[in-house]
Parts: sequence; structure tokens; C-alpha cells
Amino acid sequence: MNKVVASVDAAIADIADGASIMIGGFGLCGVPENLIAALVRKKVSRLHTISNNVGIDGHGMGLMLEGGMIASHVGSYVGENRLLEQMVIAGSLKVTLYPQGTLAECIRAGGAGIPAFFTPTGVGTVVAEGKEVREFDGRQYLLERALKADFALIKAWKGDRMGNLVYRKTARNFNPMMATAAAITIAEIEHLVEPGEIEPDQVITPGIYVKRVVVGESFEKRIERRTVRPRSK
Repeated sequence: MNKVVASVDAAIADIADGASIMIGGFGLCGVPENLIAALVRKKVSRLHTISNNVGIDGHGMGLMLEGGMIASHVGSYVGENRLLEQMVIAGSLKVTLYPQGTLAECIRAGGAGIPAFFTPTGVGTVVAEGKEVREFDGRQYLLERALKADFALIKAWKGDRMGNLVYRKTARNFNPMMATAAAITIAEIEHLVEPGEIEPDQVITPGIYVKRVVVGESFEKRIERRTVRPRSK
């Protein structure tokens, strides 16, 4: 089955206002930047996003914030984005924060069909407010519910026409687990190969999870912040 679509705009054409979307990436690493740009062009609104962070001002998901596209966000890190800080303080954006490992496990559970799980992370903190706490073997645990979404926009290094994906280095972050936890997974890739060109043992996300594949037009691959220190002699 050939899952390749002609453009990023065609790939996200059915994402409507109010949709829930998982967006891969860690900071700006492994972010589906071309798919995000297509969403911004489409001017979709009232989106409920799930991502580790919300990019930075002017880049990544930060562009979606600037466009007023996000109604609520679930993530684990809100640094590096002044607009996000301003919106949260003003009460114009609902943000739910999870410890990073808990967020990853909530997404993994959603893809595995596990409705909820217990974790000791967050017990006795604000993270535990309103959540069930149970004791196992003398230790307290929080009940955390799985996360799923209508769409997942992910970024991979290489993919074939059947949707089998390979990630490269740090870009293998939230992308693989998000690919399993959405009704429709759209993969933005850098290199398209034919079926059989990827060794089976190298496949990280099997094509069964991927509905659409699109080759990105360009990749800036920005970093959040670069600090250069003079070398000591």
C-alpha cells in the first residue's frame, strides 16, 4: 500500500477545528516543522495539543500559538516561550503539565490500549491534586490516565511507501510512541525509500501505525539556544 501523499498541505487537509493532535519533538529536535507550517497556513483553530513542549517564540509550535490556533495544551515543559508564559498568566490558554516520564508513559499506554496506570511520580505534590492515590507494598502511587488523540504529526529520518519509519539520534524522542496513540498518524520524513530498502531490524515504527507519509520540503533543524564560550588557551 502506497501511503505517500503529494504535499504537507494535502497530508493535513482533514484536520478540522477542535481536533486533538499529538506533535512529536523534544525542544525543536524531531519536530515535524513542515506539517506544522501547513497547519498554520490552513489556520485551523481551537486545537487541543499534546507535545513535550510548545516550541519557542517564532518556531515550531510557537507559530501555532502566535496564530491563536491552540485552545489547550498537555505537556511537560513550558520554558523558552515568552508568549506561552504570557497566555498562561493571562488565563487565555489552558495548560496541563505532567512530569516528563509520566507524559511519555501516558502516551505509550494510549497506544498500547492500557486505559490507566499507577506511578509513584508526583505523589505528595501538586501533580497529585484530584487524582486517585493507592498504596502498593508500602508505597503510594498516583493513578494516571492514558493519552490518545485524533491525529499524530511525527517526524522521522527515513521511511518507505508503506509507512515503516526510522528515526535518527535525539529525534527518536516522543515520535515513536505518539505514532501508536492516534487515530490518524501522519509522518513527515527526510528520505523516502522503497519497501524492502529498510532492514526489518532497523524499523522503529512499523507501517501498520502510519496512515500517511510525506517528504518534507525543507528542514531548518534549529536549536533553542546556542552558547559559545571562548576556548581556554
